[in-house]
Amino acid sequence: MDALLSIKPEFARKILDGEKAYEFRRTSFRDSDAVDTVFLYASSPDQRIVGAFTMETVIESDPASLWQEFGDESGIETRERFMEYFDGADIGYAYKIDQSHRFQDSIDPWERNPDFVPPTSFHYLKGDLIPELRNESGTSLDSIPSPRHQNYSSD
Repeated sequence: MDALLSIKPEFARKILDGEKAYEFRRTSFRDSDAVDTVFLYASSPDQRIVGAFTMETVIESDPASLWQEFGDESGIETRERFMEYFDGADIGYAYKIDQSHRFQDSIDPWERNPDFVPPTSFHYLKGDLIPELRNESGTSLDSIPSPRHQNYSSD
């Protein structure tokens, strides 16, 4: 199964440039092990599908522990900005990025589907867009195994 993740353009660029080793989320996939490829929908002003990544693992912990453990690889400049994102959340998720691939030509999803609705956070992909995205992502991402879900405590 593949997922489409809505992400700020600055963080999509950092992932695709190898400057961001973890993507942080307030919610996680129902079954992380079932997600093969995460496609990146860069939100406004880009509003395009710009690339993809595979995950090595998904780490669940409280936001303060995630920052302490992975903040230097987060692509986020300050702890304050990181904690603002997680404001009100007891648990957060860190997707460890394994491989990433920038599309040579970003994809305008409305050209493929005029009824396209960007995900609030993410949604699972189905339908005609998947073969095109998989083709654009290249075979290197297809050979990566699914992630393992790990729990880390703040102890």
